Amino acid sequence: MLVAPSILSADFGRLNEEVMAICDGGADLIHVDVMDGHFVPNLTIGPLVVSSVAKVATKPLDIHLMVENNSFFVDIFAPLKPKYISFHIEEEKHPLRLIQKIRSLGISPAIVLNPHTPPEAIEFLLEDIDMVLLMSVNPGFGGQKFIASVVEKTKRLKKMIEAQNPSCLIEVDGGVGIKNIEILKEAGVDVVVAGSYVFGHIEGYKYAIESLKV
Repeated sequence: MLVAPSILSADFGRLNEEVMAICDGGADLIHVDVMDGHFVPNLTIGPLVVSSVAKVATKPLDIHLMVENNSFFVDIFAPLKPKYISFHIEEEKHPLRLIQKIRSLGISPAIVLNPHTPPEAIEFLLEDIDMVLLMSVNPGFGGQKFIASVVEKTKRLKKMIEAQNPSCLIEVDGGVGIKNIEILKEAGVDVVVAGSYVFGHIEGYKYAIESLKV
């Protein structure tokens, strides 16, 4: 299991130190939530802050766009050379065009599904992407409770991926922790995003990250 700690739960007063700590603690990716206050009712960070993160991170960035104008934000963050840029299918009118644009920039394209969106919504795009991010909470805020129905949704998606694009990864974001990590592994999840579980763990970041690497 790959682990992508979400810096949304980090201490922003010492963000560079937090990023270095999770990299040293065994993180595989650095998950960056970008919210515009329109697609979701919250605002987070822009390119100046993410640029600072990229300078100190020793692991690749995994940028999750929760925005209305996806193409505009892809242009903003592409120069930072993240490993992944993911966008919500619910907001994108021309997903294949955006996928092609992201890949042309040397970045792996990924699609995000909200909890209510079925995997069949992206069935005809699976061959063109490198990862699907399943939201297991409603997007916009950290620290929410895991939505259990996402486990069955993951199993359905896994069958579709195995038939069309076996190299495509499945990532799950929201309420992930030691209580559900085994279930997610069995369902076919490859990458988990963990925010409050990692940054709020009493035994430290390294212990928290290692406990998810099942």
